[in-house]
Amino acid sequence: MSTKTVEEHPETKPQWWKEATFYQIYPASFKDSNNDGWGDINGIRSKLDYLKDLGITAIWISPFYDSPQKDMGYDIANYEKVWPKYGKNEDIFNLIKEAHNKGMKILVDLVVNHCSDQHAWFKESRSSKTNSKRNWFYWRKPKGYTANGTPIPPNNWRSYFGGSAWKYDSKTKEFYLHLFAEGQPDLNWENINCRAAIFDSAVGFWLRHGVDGFRIDVAFLYSKTMTMPDAPLSNPKDDYQPSDPYTANGARIHEFHKLMHHYMLSQIDDGRTIMTVGEIGSAGMDARLSYTSEKSQELSEIFTFKHTDVGTSQSFIYDLLPFTLKDWKLAVADSFRWINGTDSWATVYFENHDRARSVSRFGDDSTITSRVASAKLLCSLLISLTGTMYIYQGQELGSINFKGWPVEDYEDVEVRNNYKILCKKFGKDSSEVLKFKNALSVISRDHARTPIPWSSKGLTGGFSDSAKPWFKMNEVYKEGINVEDELDDPNSVLNFWKRAIRFRKENKDILVYGYNFDFYDLDNPDYFAFTKQYANKRFFGIFSFSGKDVKFKFPDDRKYTIFFGTHKNTDGAADILKPWEGRLYFVSASK
Repeated sequence: MSTKTVEEHPETKPQWWKEATFYQIYPASFKDSNNDGWGDINGIRSKLDYLKDLGITAIWISPFYDSPQKDMGYDIANYEKVWPKYGKNEDIFNLIKEAHNKGMKILVDLVVNHCSDQHAWFKESRSSKTNSKRNWFYWRKPKGYTANGTPIPPNNWRSYFGGSAWKYDSKTKEFYLHLFAEGQPDLNWENINCRAAIFDSAVGFWLRHGVDGFRIDVAFLYSKTMTMPDAPLSNPKDDYQPSDPYTANGARIHEFHKLMHHYMLSQIDDGRTIMTVGEIGSAGMDARLSYTSEKSQELSEIFTFKHTDVGTSQSFIYDLLPFTLKDWKLAVADSFRWINGTDSWATVYFENHDRARSVSRFGDDSTITSRVASAKLLCSLLISLTGTMYIYQGQELGSINFKGWPVEDYEDVEVRNNYKILCKKFGKDSSEVLKFKNALSVISRDHARTPIPWSSKGLTGGFSDSAKPWFKMNEVYKEGINVEDELDDPNSVLNFWKRAIRFRKENKDILVYGYNFDFYDLDNPDYFAFTKQYANKRFFGIFSFSGKDVKFKFPDDRKYTIFFGTHKNTDGAADILKPWEGRLYFVSASK
């Protein structure tokens, strides 16, 4: 193991946001305070003490802005107004103050690659070709016309939600670009007036009302190749192709983030340290460092996707691919290992609103015993990884994917669009559609979006008093996966998470800031093991991903002292891991 000092690892420079424990809230599904079937801001306010007791020090709230809800609030019609179903502006202002009074920071979603087609900016833009806001969005003429006169999109770019990334506007007879849903036109960051409006309305407004930072949605997409050529063929089954070569991590992306960073600093006069976490996806090493280097002054940290998207095709996420534990080990390490010895910083997470439940993806949800054990195993692994830790609502309960739902019960626009396209292209009973349906049970975003069960009672599990929730409940809340039952059970996943978060805080030097990560026995198909260090402290973690007992050897003859684990009464010298067991060891400096 390296003998480099802490001073030779600038990534260990302390910041509140590096060692914070973040909790992501999806407002629609968290807690309904007024019994209308929708979660809301006051529902969040009512559970601040629950979050504080869990050990949360910062809350990331997914979009709560006024919206037609074509993509669950990621289509914003007014950046300065709360969607009425979620409450009033006064409610979110009070939430920010109350969270601060309880010692918790507030992060809000910044969605500025696109807005809603109901935003005043877009309404003006589409009103005429001569409107002053016309170039605030990407408008292009048809490439041509079919034999029956149908306009042909300007290029073959595919929307992330399926189909063409272009929507024809019959009034002005041009197409507008939407990399996501048709109701989400892309904003043109090349236009200086558009950028200024984004900064003032989407950023400045919320900084002036006290937020501590932003999670920046699709932060890698703002800079497009303005000539907009056809994308290369990567999915022969599709008429449209991923646009990443011409839209992801573009030529001006770092310039745009620097401008936004400096704008944020200009809005702060009360001593707050603002943080930003950008959704970057599959960016390479150089791009990651450019985004996050302290010297770059762009983003505080980033989310990458390799470890959550393992086993899926890059050209179509619903094409599932086989993967091994080794594949996942490498992908997990890829999310943070790159910061070693740099002045950058990373994040560690297993779940969010766009990913299925980690217990179902990487653990074993087939029985109650294996579900609880693998949920604790994943928790113990996550707290041991270097970087800012993010937890998604319900993860602390050991939530799992719902099972056996027909495709008609899914709410996600991505699912509905792709299902419609596949049925039209291949037929409703085709093998392609069957494969898609099977993939939904594994990786659909909707698994993360079912309402949170606060108890086992009634038809809503305490999410609403009696109103039918906007989305179906996952019926497993009746089987113990709910807050009330887990609070009462000292051996529950929830109470394990409380202990785990506390241990991470108490040992933040080695767990949060530890460096020189190195795999141990990488090829082993049953466990994930690694070492790391902080100054003279040395750490060894080993985590079994097997449903049977697994024998292992320690890396060397040093003294290994267990200081945290998933199983009680574990002998620190034992060389047998029980099914889904995880152990965290301190290692003596010398043999």
